[in-house]
Amino acid sequence: MNKCERALNEPKPIQTDLPIVLVAAAALVNEKNEVYIAQRPEGKSMAGLWEFPGGKVEQGETPEFALMRELEEELGIETRPCCYHPIAFASHSYDNFHLLMPLFVCRVWRGVPELKEHQNHAWVKPQDMLDYPMPAADIPLVTALRDLL
Repeated sequence: MNKCERALNEPKPIQTDLPIVLVAAAALVNEKNEVYIAQRPEGKSMAGLWEFPGGKVEQGETPEFALMRELEEELGIETRPCCYHPIAFASHSYDNFHLLMPLFVCRVWRGVPELKEHQNHAWVKPQDMLDYPMPAADIPLVTALRDLL
């Protein structure tokens, strides 16, 4: 019996009143098919975990515009929404909020990613990404990315 079949035999989950936070993330993929991940800095929630770059979608922004803004702020690279290809999304409840996060693959950008907010970064083969501790919401995205690359 798989996970879903077991869940159907359990009581229905209870809807929570958690606020929904929309975050856009990018899987930057280089010419070696490696994916860029960055380590969250000390002092922030989930410090030390590795994540896809990106950030919160602000009021009035599309996820693509937010991602373009965040990649410039966080990494100093220039992109355009036409460079993004949506491949998956995460829907995950944390203690204080529910995260909804589309993940876009991006293979074209201008500039070299540099650390402006994170404490470390790495270019990682998709099959090795789970060797890096990541937030719970990112784990299913790694699997989807690994299957597509």
